[in-house]
Amino acid sequence: MEKKHILTGAHAAMKLRRMAYEILEENPDEAEIILAGILDSGLVVATQLKSILSQISAKQVHLISIRMDKQHPSEIIVDAPMDFDGRTIILVDDVTNSGKTLLYALKPFLECYPKKIQTLVLVERSHKAYPIHPDYVGLRLATTLLDHVCVEYEGGEITGAFMK
Repeated sequence: MEKKHILTGAHAAMKLRRMAYEILEENPDEAEIILAGILDSGLVVATQLKSILSQISAKQVHLISIRMDKQHPSEIIVDAPMDFDGRTIILVDDVTNSGKTLLYALKPFLECYPKKIQTLVLVERSHKAYPIHPDYVGLRLATTLLDHVCVEYEGGEITGAFMK
């Protein structure tokens, strides 16, 4: 099956920079932000986002990872358990398809009392089965149910995204 590129690495970097500024605009009074990247690709997106936020802001940005079986998300593991009470958490993934992954990844944070939980995806598809609507989106796509979107990365850098 042929790949149809929808984002180059340079375009992905521009979209991440724009989303970083949006995060700062939406959270002006927050001294710190927690970026929770969903393994694997979501953590790559969150890591690049943390780097950009560190360049453009004095806010303290924490990076944690979330591990889960995306097909059967019964156990969600946060790599760096911390006190999430009263803090702003941004849940990060590469692509949202049905919304299921983002919905289940919220579970560990709902056991605490965060001040705010926001969601961010590099690519949002238009076929939601779950009530998830990302707060920050790099690219919105109208796709068919048969389309599959993949984000490519190498050495911790996003190199592009394609649809097949």
